[in-house]
Amino acid sequence: MKFVVQRVNHASVTVDGNVIGAINKGFLVFIGVSNEDTREIADKYIKKLLGLRIFQDENGKTNLSLKDVNGELLLVSQFTLYADCSHGNRPSFINAGKPELANELYEYIIAECKKQVDVVETGEFGADMKVALENDGPFTIVLEL
Repeated sequence: MKFVVQRVNHASVTVDGNVIGAINKGFLVFIGVSNEDTREIADKYIKKLLGLRIFQDENGKTNLSLKDVNGELLLVSQFTLYADCSHGNRPSFINAGKPELANELYEYIIAECKKQVDVVETGEFGADMKVALENDGPFTIVLEL
């Protein structure tokens, strides 16, 4: 599993010209799933994601979590996080999880995050999405546990 976490001032996902998910201050999270991933692995990622202290406190230190700032989540499935570019110039996606497993884990992550975060928006699994964001910092973290 891989999460690419971007601290944003706002972000949105559009499919076929319609905004299907939008947040204000919070995390835009691109989620990649491999065939070896499980709910137990997803739980570890969720715990780490929601515990990240990367928002600034009153002293300008990155010391506050998503919950501390009433932040929002935009969760987007992205199989291309498992692109293998080691041979040639055309990426291979053989390491990406099969769609059934990836969608099941994506939906699980959404449901678990909704238990802890007031605003959780999503992309659309398997859709051609357009993602717009204003990265705050910029601050981007790649989580690979």
